[in-house]
Amino acid sequence: MQKINLPKVIFGTSGLGNLYVTLSDEVKCAIIAESIRYSPKPAVFDSAGKYGAGLALESLGRSLAQLNINPSDVLISNKLGWLRTTLKTPEPTFEPGVWRDLKYDAVQRISYEGILECYEQGNELLNGYTAELVSVHDPDEYLAAAKDEPDQAQRYRDILDAYCALNELKRHGKVRGIGVGSKDWRIIKKISDDVKLDWVMIANSMTVHSHPRKLVEFMRELEKQGVQIINSAVFNGGFLTGSAYYNYRLTDPVKDKHLYHWRELFYGLCADYKIKPADACVAFGLNAPGVKSIALNTTNVERVPQNVALAYLTIPAQFWKEMKACGLIDGSYASAYL
Repeated sequence: MQKINLPKVIFGTSGLGNLYVTLSDEVKCAIIAESIRYSPKPAVFDSAGKYGAGLALESLGRSLAQLNINPSDVLISNKLGWLRTTLKTPEPTFEPGVWRDLKYDAVQRISYEGILECYEQGNELLNGYTAELVSVHDPDEYLAAAKDEPDQAQRYRDILDAYCALNELKRHGKVRGIGVGSKDWRIIKKISDDVKLDWVMIANSMTVHSHPRKLVEFMRELEKQGVQIINSAVFNGGFLTGSAYYNYRLTDPVKDKHLYHWRELFYGLCADYKIKPADACVAFGLNAPGVKSIALNTTNVERVPQNVALAYLTIPAQFWKEMKACGLIDGSYASAYL
């Protein structure tokens, strides 16, 4: 993927799939228009069949067509593994309680044939646009659902079969880069030992709150190999910027008091330096080892230019020193990245 220069900010599209809130087609189109306006070309959108059971892909394709955007001016990443199906229950079965007003359900399809089916359906939903960056979505969750060790071994073979299919797409010139998107970075490492990847998307793992030493070492290895790293979910699912959800899990102020204590100290230090917590989160996540881009998602059109601007902010070095002194950042984390 040497010919692809990813911008500092790529645009997540889970909101286009009605994550937590229903958006009108007009608002979705406006968000995409602003994303293109404020991004260097090509603007990069990260989507997935899982996002609203394909609604995000559908909304993206429809909006791009409505805006008459040249396909060469956008680069679309589609994380594959979930296939749109008929909705037969009151709400979708694949992630109940998360998505709003969906007309379809989705089923997991991780295999050689399944991943190709997801790829073809994704391009159909994109309505004339195509995904040029592809990956297997949430392989960590697929493995975690195994009933026993033999089942887990079979599921990992399914994942490797899926990558065989993606490699064929790349050899035939249908896609430009192959990657992986996962919340558990250890699964990314496992896959990267068996599959040549062009890029990886690390979600929820490399944040100002959580940055394990072994992950840092792995990211340095990827950097040496020339694998591009996209950092995603740098707010730990919104918790670091005020949400009650930590990595998409509803927290309990009593059981999770350590999280709330960390956030309280973090907010206090941000206030002392007149820094917005989101600014600190993005700066930390973007300057982590090997990171080329940060993925940001919004359901508010006014946030788009603000999100892009976040990538260019400078945080005082003294702020990071105090974060370390207060124990809010791992003391071993290299100062070169701050």
